Amino acid sequence: MPCTTLLVGKKASYDGSTMIARNDDSGAGRFTPKKFVVIQPEEQPRIYQSVISHVKVELPENPMRYTAVPNAVEGEGIWAASGVNEAGVGMTATETITSNPRVLGADPLVVYQPAEAGKEEVPGGIGEEDIVCLVLPYIHSAREGVKRLGSLLKQYGTYEMNGIAFQDHEEIWWLETIGGHHWMAKRVPDEAYVVMPNQLGIDSFDLEDAFSEQKSHMCSADLKEFIAAHHLNLSQDGVLNPRDAFGSHADSDHVYNTPRAWFMERYFNPRTCRWDGPEAQYTPVSDDIPWCMVPEKKITVEDVKYVLSSHFQGTAYDPYASYGDSSMRGAYRSIGINRNDFCALIQMRPAKQADFGTIEWLAFASNAFNVLAPFYADVEKTPEYLANTTGEVSTNNFYWTSRMIAAMADASYSKSLFHIERCQEHVAAKSHELLNRYDALLEQEADTAARKALRHEANQAIAEMVKKELAKTLEKVLYELSGQMKNAYSRSDA
Repeated sequence: MPCTTLLVGKKASYDGSTMIARNDDSGAGRFTPKKFVVIQPEEQPRIYQSVISHVKVELPENPMRYTAVPNAVEGEGIWAASGVNEAGVGMTATETITSNPRVLGADPLVVYQPAEAGKEEVPGGIGEEDIVCLVLPYIHSAREGVKRLGSLLKQYGTYEMNGIAFQDHEEIWWLETIGGHHWMAKRVPDEAYVVMPNQLGIDSFDLEDAFSEQKSHMCSADLKEFIAAHHLNLSQDGVLNPRDAFGSHADSDHVYNTPRAWFMERYFNPRTCRWDGPEAQYTPVSDDIPWCMVPEKKITVEDVKYVLSSHFQGTAYDPYASYGDSSMRGAYRSIGINRNDFCALIQMRPAKQADFGTIEWLAFASNAFNVLAPFYADVEKTPEYLANTTGEVSTNNFYWTSRMIAAMADASYSKSLFHIERCQEHVAAKSHELLNRYDALLEQEADTAARKALRHEANQAIAEMVKKELAKTLEKVLYELSGQMKNAYSRSDA
């Protein structure tokens, strides 16, 4: 999927949380309705079969409960996308990434081959459709997630290049697939953040650590031999740069991928580097934009929402700009685009008790026009407003209401932007207010059942607040757009 990922280490965040966030975007030519649900252990299959690749995977006994953001319309598989399990491990899968012909020729992707001309079908590998369901219910730490997915990749392979984030309260790990069966994973430094814009991103990797203590690096058991046998290390000094060895530097990257990394790091580190002008150290087309940086200030939830909603505000590339060189507007692929299906930010707060420390912030449809709202992750069910999405357009759920607001606000941008900004600010402030209120109640309540009831009550209250605010905003942007109709006429019948 064409997505954008942001990972924030615990010393880089404003409250000591680990935070993993990703925009899940549809491919060109469609939108994919999504919903937020809880998957109970009895709903988890024991033999999993992929819809796309037809691969069958035998799963372990005793899966855990987990949250997920699957497709709301059946047909292409589950695509669980993002979630948290009852052991307090978070996961977002996946960020589609790039490779090069040398890698794909050395370890081809495992692509489904249908039965034809008298030949039996050949199942493909695992992919984005499958990965959360195959991994999240069975892991108890971020490291364990890396190891489980790595073993699945070795056994079954994959039919696409993907990046996957794993998170617990202490660590964030980022795994990138390399060809059909190989992979590498790197721990996000606690003091840093990582940006990932649909391109193989890791730009340094310590193979010695990966094959010894594994403090910050893990990889396929034969990665050293794989690199040597196929002459993949392109460095002059022998120091491995995975982005050069396994990734891409295509012209299309400079339009579609690298500009997003440039904008996000420019936002978090405006004075660390020169980002603009003839003396810029990094530009939207630079191939060497760092995979991770230490931010100039601590990163908040609102910062994450802002950069993952970006359409290059304040630059010549903003498609909505009324200033600058008009020929450059929309030159690069925005982060917040019309095809955003949802944005999920998993925040694991260290100062809170385990059963209410993890928050899943969710937004649906185009990030430039939507709102991000928080929900306690340790729950048995999610509010109907988030869970009842279907293929039918309706104002009765978070997804479709957000989609309608975005389309109308875009078409009436100059008139509707004020309403969008007010809505976003109100929902953000009210979200923190409700979290603070229910956090305080949960800290005072000792009974386990009562605590669970409070978490469900909180999620319902937040959902009702969002529903009410979006209904008001929908009315306002509908009015603004209606005023721009071609058949408008100022004279009335009075």
